[in-house]
Amino acid sequence: MLFFRTFAVAMRKKLYLYALYSLFLLASCADKKPQQELTPWGTPVGEVEAMDGSDEDGSDKNAADGDAGAQAQQRGLSLSDIQDNGELIMLTVNGPTTYYDYHNHGMGLQYLLCEKFAQQIGVSLRVEECKDTTEMIQKLQKGEGDIIAVPLPRHILKGGKSSAGKTSPGKSSGGKNQTAGKSSDGKTLPDGNHAADLQFCGVTPDNGKTQWAVIGGNKSLADTLNGWFKPKLIAEVKKEESFLLSTASIRRHVYSPFLNRSKGVISRYDHLFMRYSGTARMDWRLMAAQCYQESCFDPNAKSWAGACGLMQIMPSTAAHLGLPMSAIHDAEANVAAAARYMAELQGHFSDVGDPAQRALFALAAYNGGFHHIRDAMALTRKHGGNPQNWGHVREYVLRLTQPAYYRDPAVKYGFMRGTETADYVDRIRARWSEYCGGASFHESYRGGSRGPGIGRGTDSFNGAPVKSKRNYQRKYHI
Repeated sequence: MLFFRTFAVAMRKKLYLYALYSLFLLASCADKKPQQELTPWGTPVGEVEAMDGSDEDGSDKNAADGDAGAQAQQRGLSLSDIQDNGELIMLTVNGPTTYYDYHNHGMGLQYLLCEKFAQQIGVSLRVEECKDTTEMIQKLQKGEGDIIAVPLPRHILKGGKSSAGKTSPGKSSGGKNQTAGKSSDGKTLPDGNHAADLQFCGVTPDNGKTQWAVIGGNKSLADTLNGWFKPKLIAEVKKEESFLLSTASIRRHVYSPFLNRSKGVISRYDHLFMRYSGTARMDWRLMAAQCYQESCFDPNAKSWAGACGLMQIMPSTAAHLGLPMSAIHDAEANVAAAARYMAELQGHFSDVGDPAQRALFALAAYNGGFHHIRDAMALTRKHGGNPQNWGHVREYVLRLTQPAYYRDPAVKYGFMRGTETADYVDRIRARWSEYCGGASFHESYRGGSRGPGIGRGTDSFNGAPVKSKRNYQRKYHI
């Protein structure tokens, strides 16, 4: 009994102790702040870390930064921002003087000028194609581009006179460096807020009537463009463009188009054309005619665009075909790769039933690009022609140089140098006819006579100088 009494007293004392300890713990916890989750940088989660020289109040700073960011977007990226990003975004429309794809390279006067400016400020150039002036301005306002590299009419003032010369009702005309209710292509421009706020600068081809533009307030970019542009640049770039689009830009030695007519020897590479003609699905003499058109049988030929070798294969195409650049000037490797590519292109035109016609389509695609030829086929079909006949499609290849056609909804890839592609096929067909025993080289390409299963081309063709032919024969002991 005494034991139980003693145990009860002890337990009462322990309970008192437990109670006191619990009260002590509660009191100590009440004095401490709840522990917060920390970021890897030691700041509580959800708290904005103060920057150098800023106030400790993160919320106010964040709001200020947001306002500054919105203002910066309205003004566009400054020159220093563009240089930090390493990229200038050019807004333009498709066309022969603005921008178009040429053998996987940008071409067009406005593009080449903008490329020179990008090089001047040390950045790369990216092109954003738009369908019209309205879309260009909208993208500029959204920060999706830095510069409109299309000469816009300076007299299209917001709330004033449009390009049509009409004044918007209830609005006064005036305000420099702003757009109006109509674009240069006659379409309604965005209105209200800062929607039509432009600053004209840079290239002006016609004494200030039209000019490039950046978003209003982007003074650093506008001032740099104005300081860079000189009227003489237009003439210089036009001259460069003409050179690039000419055969003179291809470094090659011109050999005779027919090495030995009496023996039927076209070139020293005839055995390669015979070997790979089956792969290419074309007559070996047609391959020879194509080779002459590309390089004049010079395995070391190289174009400004980077096309190399006998068949002028582009580096991107070589990579696609598994042809290493180290072997691109090797005659057999180059011809073999071109044969595979021609077979691939003919596969793209499998809907063309006639093999002879299919080869012509493939030749056109080899020069002008598969997608452009498909655009011409779509136009041919739309206008009631036969899209499987090269003679019909050729007419619309030529018409893809005209705005009414390259801006047609049926066309997906825009302008092409159709005259060059049509002439390319014509010349190869005519030369093939000669290689097969046709009429004289000096006859018209577009005569009434026909070679084996082919039509005639355009212009006249003169062979290489006799001296060149003799030197070539002496060099290769033929």
